[in-house]
Amino acid sequence: MTPSRGTTHVIFAVSDIQSRPVVFEGEQVLLVTKIFACAAFATLAFTSQSIACGAQTDCKIGDRHYRIHMPAGHDASHPLGAIIFTHGYKGTAKGAMNNSNLTQLADDLGVALIATKSAKDDWSIPGAPSSVTDPDVDELAYYDTVLADVTAKFPVDPDQLMLTGFSAGAMMVWNLACHRSEKFAGFVPMSGTFWQPEPLTCDTPPANVIHIHGTTDKIVPLEGRKVLDTHQGSVSDVLEMYGRYGAFSDTGKASLGELACDTQANAAGDILNYCTFDGGHTFKAEYLKSAWDLLATTGKL
Repeated sequence: MTPSRGTTHVIFAVSDIQSRPVVFEGEQVLLVTKIFACAAFATLAFTSQSIACGAQTDCKIGDRHYRIHMPAGHDASHPLGAIIFTHGYKGTAKGAMNNSNLTQLADDLGVALIATKSAKDDWSIPGAPSSVTDPDVDELAYYDTVLADVTAKFPVDPDQLMLTGFSAGAMMVWNLACHRSEKFAGFVPMSGTFWQPEPLTCDTPPANVIHIHGTTDKIVPLEGRKVLDTHQGSVSDVLEMYGRYGAFSDTGKASLGELACDTQANAAGDILNYCTFDGGHTFKAEYLKSAWDLLATTGKL
């Protein structure tokens, strides 16, 4: 084809460009080159936006999201363990990622840090305050989707997952321990249990649970307190229920880093530890490191 001068309309297939050069004269060559450059850039930008997410960018799953921090220098060819952090009331995945103590912990352990996000201000779980939750939200299904998405997109080992959360996030953790225990190697709820009425039993196998709580916590006291139209659960009642459910028996007392623990185990080797510290409604990243190390040294991770 010999192009004429003036305006030229060009119709071609991508295969034409790949198989042979197409030569145009003067400004027409520049025009086609620009068209291809813009198309290539648009395609690259779309692809990057559709898959790029991390500690500073939301990983979208429908109308929900999560964030993930991969440890510095990780080898993408080797799957890593992960700590999944569940925020408290009005918390965010972004806020968790801005906690340098958590990201540093992940780097030190050589694991991923995954931060989840509630649909509303609080986790929509049984008994939660009605004004800050949504009864139509299925938080358990959200976690199913997060795990499927994470393990499909990132080198994360599904057999080395430790779920943790603080305050209202710990309440979400307890719900997952009761209804999704097979998906995690261990559960570390901190300063929170269930909302009342506490469940009388669970529907997935007993799991490894390390419950951490400050002895002088006033926000989520050990016995719980009234919040809006509901009431927080009692730590002792929850531990008694779970101990009975999992056929746990007392194995004595132990120290876990800075924590003082009452320890239990069952015939399957699962552990149920109740660990306390002198303090209020707070936590340290060191508590999570101690919990991870315990689960790792006992063969759970």
